[in-house]
Amino acid sequence: MVAPMIPPAHAPAFLAAHGWGDAQILPLTGDASFRRYFRVVGKGRQAVLMDAPPPHEDPRPFVAVAEFLCAQGLTAPAIIARDLDLGLLLIEDFGDVRLRETLDAAPDAEERYYAGVTDLLVHLHARPPMAGLPVHGIEQWLEEVMLFTDWYCPAVDLDVDRDAFRAAWEAALAPVEADGLPRVTVLRDFHAENIMLVKGKDGIAHFGLLDFQDALVGHPAYDLASVLEDARRDVSPGVEAAMFDRYVAAAGQGEAYRRAYWALAAQRNTRILGVFVRLWKRDGKPGYRQFQPRMWGLLERDLAHPALVAVRQWFDANVPASKRAELWVEKGA
Repeated sequence: MVAPMIPPAHAPAFLAAHGWGDAQILPLTGDASFRRYFRVVGKGRQAVLMDAPPPHEDPRPFVAVAEFLCAQGLTAPAIIARDLDLGLLLIEDFGDVRLRETLDAAPDAEERYYAGVTDLLVHLHARPPMAGLPVHGIEQWLEEVMLFTDWYCPAVDLDVDRDAFRAAWEAALAPVEADGLPRVTVLRDFHAENIMLVKGKDGIAHFGLLDFQDALVGHPAYDLASVLEDARRDVSPGVEAAMFDRYVAAAGQGEAYRRAYWALAAQRNTRILGVFVRLWKRDGKPGYRQFQPRMWGLLERDLAHPALVAVRQWFDANVPASKRAELWVEKGA
């Protein structure tokens, strides 16, 4: 169920212990997890309080990845104060200027902003991945994609061939696993709603990173597909193609990267179709249903790639059009 936006009872004492006893605690946002965020406003200063309550959440990965990203010359929130046992962090406040709303208001700036985001990934991927992160490879890709058969299909009354589904995906993803491209730090939930535009910073540092606590070591195509095939906003196909070419040119990639991009985009979008149903059915968050038509549009475009023919054939045999995008449009989701 959705957690109410009421500060945890121990928050005032935590803030007082770190010199913020006079501050107001104002609701900011929650997300798809148990984490909640509050704006803390004091005299002439403000910060963000992250409530990551144990045992459901652990703030340690956020702290570790934030410090790693800052050490790479990127912009992640500075940690002002912490109580890891209580699951409380006081972190730098990047303000209210988010990439998503900026692009909604100024669509003509889309290519310019995505060029900066693409350059950020080139910069991050040119550096060794963060030590100690879990691996994101074929076993994880296959486990994730099964969320579609385990959550999406039952929710829409589909009885499907689960074994054939896994086999088709394994055939599509095995070449990506074996392509030999250097693995990188994967932020994993990298999209326009998790990128802030930070005042006073230029270049790639202008982009403030959020929601990276689930970072992994994985394929360099994953985050580019994540941000260009955004579950929450439409990126124009021309911009996607231009940013793909920009990344490939800057990073010196070739055909193996192109194949991986489409395969991992399809894998991610299939996983998200299942995740959004799980958020609705298990976690009481029906609002995620509104994104399903977009996810189907992205997935069906991905599946047109020749390397995904076996996966496309499975979808054609098991998921009729009436159980794809049009179902969610009819529901008014």
